[in-house]
Amino acid sequence: MRRRRRITVEHENHDRWLISFADFVTLLFAFFVVMYAISAVNESKYRVLASSLGDAFGRSPSSDAPVPHTTPHGLQPIADRSPSGQLTPMALPPEVKQRTLKQQQAIEEQAHMTEVASNLLEVMAPLVKEGKVRVTQSRRGVSIEINANVLFAAGQAELEPQSLTVLRAVAEQLRTEPFNLEITGHTDNVPISNSIFASNWELSAVRASSVVRLLAENGIAPVRLFAIGREASLPIAANDTAEGRARNRRVELMILSGLPDTVEEIPVRPNSTRP
Repeated sequence: MRRRRRITVEHENHDRWLISFADFVTLLFAFFVVMYAISAVNESKYRVLASSLGDAFGRSPSSDAPVPHTTPHGLQPIADRSPSGQLTPMALPPEVKQRTLKQQQAIEEQAHMTEVASNLLEVMAPLVKEGKVRVTQSRRGVSIEINANVLFAAGQAELEPQSLTVLRAVAEQLRTEPFNLEITGHTDNVPISNSIFASNWELSAVRASSVVRLLAENGIAPVRLFAIGREASLPIAANDTAEGRARNRRVELMILSGLPDTVEEIPVRPNSTRP
């Protein structure tokens, strides 16, 4: 009697794809690690990494390969070598060049305005220590807030003699700067009661105009100056205390940023029926 041979059928392994997928994930992870590493390395480390990668893929990159340079905003374009051997920037799309130029201009202006703010702090140091002047910086520009009692008598808009020295020193610092100046007068919420001004609106506007006139008389081009009266509409402290009202009575000199604003036309809605 012939014995039947048992044939063993191997079951197909449906999980073999996991091995390939794991290898792919590992390589992807290594790729991003390498990208992160070369984004903030010096030239020597970059060349070592480039050489190692070249050996791994069966080729050795030239020692003259261009090295990307880093800035606070990331990698700059890699340079190409011209026929003379000098490094020249790679060609970039116009919109990229324009965006890069604007970023560079913003960085340079921010640094310059910080220098201007530091100079003004030195000029007005005694008043800053007494809490009568505050200098701040924002994207809009540099702001100098001066308590009104430093500049004016109560309910008046004529500059006090002791304030002239301070404002002339400010004008001296800003005379050669290209920035426009916005001077805004502020008051507290107590209604004014004299025969000169009908309301705090007039008082705040005339106080701002008095400062503008003095700055113009001391060498700042009138075309760069703006006078605004805001009454008590923008308080920086509560008006229910004497200290708060004293803080709100102030004149603000805003050194405006010179970067151009971005203007975009608003499209009309497709379903709009208005003419």
